[in-house]
Amino acid sequence: MTAQTWHKYSEWPLAAAAVVFLVTFSMQVIQDVPDSRAGIYDLIIWITWGCFVVDYLVSLLLAERRGSWFVRNLHELAILALPMLRPLRLMRLLSVLKLTHRVAGRALRGRVLSYAFGGTILLCYSAALAVLDAEQNQAHANIRNIGDALWWAAVTIAGVGYGDYYPITWVGRLVGVGLMIGGIALIAVVAGSLAAWMIEALGNRVEAVEEKSEVDLRAQLSQVNAQLETLTAMMAERSERMERAERDQSRRTGVEFTT
Repeated sequence: MTAQTWHKYSEWPLAAAAVVFLVTFSMQVIQDVPDSRAGIYDLIIWITWGCFVVDYLVSLLLAERRGSWFVRNLHELAILALPMLRPLRLMRLLSVLKLTHRVAGRALRGRVLSYAFGGTILLCYSAALAVLDAEQNQAHANIRNIGDALWWAAVTIAGVGYGDYYPITWVGRLVGVGLMIGGIALIAVVAGSLAAWMIEALGNRVEAVEEKSEVDLRAQLSQVNAQLETLTAMMAERSERMERAERDQSRRTGVEFTT
């Protein structure tokens, strides 16, 4: 089996595992399930984590150059290793962004749009869950439900920052920093993509105009050539008539002189 074959058949199972993880962790955080009753939730979360571990190990084994693949995918190892701590569990959702990139299609435009749109929604929701998980049981926290958390995530990623809701724990503030950086990165991706599409559209339009101009020029040249051919034929016919007239005149003059 090749790496491409593995990725082809593992995309949707991993996507399903990511969705199960997201739903499970969402229920656990939003319902504020205490650790003493979180056994089933933790079990499901660890099972989904194991799916991504298997994907990582198989991808490493199937890589043509394992050393190079390992270095280029150190971020995936961090995504798998760090979330063993509860505050960092949502780092596993970064794997969903990779899956979104895989299944978005081969066209650059489709990949960028799906990656940016899906990434924005996933990033906001994940940050909201993470900050709610870190803040809701703190004594002086003001983010205590999913609505407050989603509002905080939306204004933070947009760069508005009203200040009505804010994290007070170091984990919540770390999530806020990551959300701001992610928002800037997403804006840069969208802006760059729009610029590239505008340049592409302008280039296509210029090319179309040039092709039309070339076709019109060829048509005009064809008309000019046809007119030149007609004029040349007319001049040749006129020259021939003049020569015949001169010969007839010469013959008549010779006959009159003999007489």
